[in-house]
Amino acid sequence: MALLGRALLILALATALYGVGASVYGARGGGVRWVASGRRAVFVLAGLLIAAFAILEAAFLRSDFSFDLVASYSSTTTPTFYKATAVWSSQAGSLLLWVMLLSIWSSLALLAVRHKLRDVQPWATAVLLLLASFFLGLLVIAPDARPFVQLAQAPVEGNGLNPLLRHPAMMIHPPMLYSGYTLSAVPFAFALGALAARRVGGEWLKAVRRFALAGWLFLGVGILLGARWSYTELGWGGYWGWDAVENASLLPWLTGTAFLHSAMIGERRGMLKVWNVALVLGTGVLAVLGTFLVRSGIIDSIHAFGASTVGGPFLVLVATMTAVSVGLVIWRRDLLRSEHTLDSLVSREAIFLLQNVLLVGLAFTIALGTFFPLLSEALTGTRRSLGPPWFDDYTVPFALVLVLLTGVGPLIAWRRATPRNLAATFARPALVGVALLAVLAALGSAHHLRAWLMFGFAGFVAACVGQELVRGVGARRAMTGEPAPRALVSLVSRNRRRYGGYLAHVGVAVLLVGVAASSSFKHTTDVSLKPGGTARVADYTIRYVRPTTDFSSEKISFGAVLDVSRGGRHFATLKTTRGYYPSKDLSLGVIGRFFGGEPTSEVALKSSARRDFWAVIAPNLIPLRAQIDDGNRRFLKAMRAAGTTPDPRAQLGRLFALRDAAIRGLAERWVRAPWAADFRFISSPMVAWIWIGGIIVAGGGLTALWPAPQASRRRALYLARVGREVAERV
Repeated sequence: MALLGRALLILALATALYGVGASVYGARGGGVRWVASGRRAVFVLAGLLIAAFAILEAAFLRSDFSFDLVASYSSTTTPTFYKATAVWSSQAGSLLLWVMLLSIWSSLALLAVRHKLRDVQPWATAVLLLLASFFLGLLVIAPDARPFVQLAQAPVEGNGLNPLLRHPAMMIHPPMLYSGYTLSAVPFAFALGALAARRVGGEWLKAVRRFALAGWLFLGVGILLGARWSYTELGWGGYWGWDAVENASLLPWLTGTAFLHSAMIGERRGMLKVWNVALVLGTGVLAVLGTFLVRSGIIDSIHAFGASTVGGPFLVLVATMTAVSVGLVIWRRDLLRSEHTLDSLVSREAIFLLQNVLLVGLAFTIALGTFFPLLSEALTGTRRSLGPPWFDDYTVPFALVLVLLTGVGPLIAWRRATPRNLAATFARPALVGVALLAVLAALGSAHHLRAWLMFGFAGFVAACVGQELVRGVGARRAMTGEPAPRALVSLVSRNRRRYGGYLAHVGVAVLLVGVAASSSFKHTTDVSLKPGGTARVADYTIRYVRPTTDFSSEKISFGAVLDVSRGGRHFATLKTTRGYYPSKDLSLGVIGRFFGGEPTSEVALKSSARRDFWAVIAPNLIPLRAQIDDGNRRFLKAMRAAGTTPDPRAQLGRLFALRDAAIRGLAERWVRAPWAADFRFISSPMVAWIWIGGIIVAGGGLTALWPAPQASRRRALYLARVGREVAERV
């Protein structure tokens, strides 16, 4: 099966290269047959890659260790869910997933525009297939990116999945991110196609807007899942650490957000053509840049695969995409002149433009902080990093103004807003925001000014959207006599793009309120406790009730049961553990490697809408060190002696049974004669609102993405007309 998988990849590469040639030849006057042939190459490519991915997935599910990838990233003891998702935990498997998703989204895009942009399509097809050819070239040629390498002799057991990845959110996180990245490639390709074909009007914007929105949605969900994994798995107590790979995923989301806003101006007024093209092209480049950072190893990150041979080719790809994008924009600059000018600085166009400048400025600031170690090393010879405080200081002002503008932008009038119109639209929401800000500021201190401003601005946004919904429902009821709930559903369903945007804006405001509250008012206590000991964090009292332990073929766990009370009343009983998976480093010893593997934290979490209580344990294994070393020496001596017996296999089997008993005995010492353990306790308000806000944003994105009823009716009428024409011909 591995040979078949490799053959499918080689055939896919040949198909992609053929499609590039056919599309370019067709675009340059070769005829519609060549254009259609290039488009069909994309469909064939998707089929080949789905088949190749299915072969690799099946190998993981059946634990076929003749595949080097399966032996390296799975084991017989790995749960089935993680076997299925371990495919993309590797370099090669994730690249295969990336290009497969690219082929699927490319196929859907070409099907969606098959009757539109006929002169743009072949160029866009060529770009998409060139991107696919690059990834397929890596999968076929690069030594550490080939997914179908076979081992001469299959091992009995595999290495297993990285313990840190054994979390549902983390295993769903990569497909979401890659879907966002690959969907961003579709508008990128059509933007280049529009420039090449000299078709830079609003038609290409309408054609790609839905795919840009879908990419933005998937990327946002992926980022949020990564934050959730970090919060509940890594054991440091946060959800965003300004890690390089985290930042790299945020950059295209920010520029994609800017494009979705500027595209409305481009469609409605024929303005910001250069801005729209630049944002689409920049988002596509940043999506590939994010993929590059995960694989290059040039910047340290817990999310990266480490140094590899694919970093260099990826850097060439990013540089080529950037150079081609800039070159085409300069070449077609005469065609990118706006059809209209800005009528007033007090208008929706002006607010959207300001919002976009801030989004791009925020992206630039984050990029500067991310790549600062490389810049520092190039200029001074010393690699220095900028920590989270630097990012917080420079990004929070951007976030505050952006939240405020999410309330102003969608409601202010197009072209020019009059003072009377502004007063009618924003007087009540502004009053709500100011009142909320005043109440909160009176209860707190000036030290938390940024948090209070975020709460006030978020209240303003919620009031703006609420007011708009009330007005819309009232108008709908006046016209139709519908009850309020039905009028609300009808109102939203008839203008899903508009109200989906409103919902997403509220979600962003809610999410940032959660970030502001949890970061500004968090209380953390690091303490060492013995069973029966107590500690305090904020208004919680924590008592270490008893230690726990567990030993299995996969890992050893050391944990603690905690009793948490608040105000003298029982609040929760929580359990936190620290698991140690066996290390692959045999130099640690037969027994020592079970205690020297990569540890994972199982966080104790009591979550509510008001506050999260978070706890994690870091057991001290030093008291076991002497016995571990003694056990290593004894078992090494016994294993050498076993090799000289008449039946060494049976003797080794008995030794391994004794080894397991010894390990279990060492682990149980944690319970029988417990010693002090280190704990981290965190009381953090309103963290749940980060996840709630993310769900609201996703709901708004889905609402805007869902086809409107009018479009459905037009599609039905079109199909009916085609059906009648076919019937008449028959």
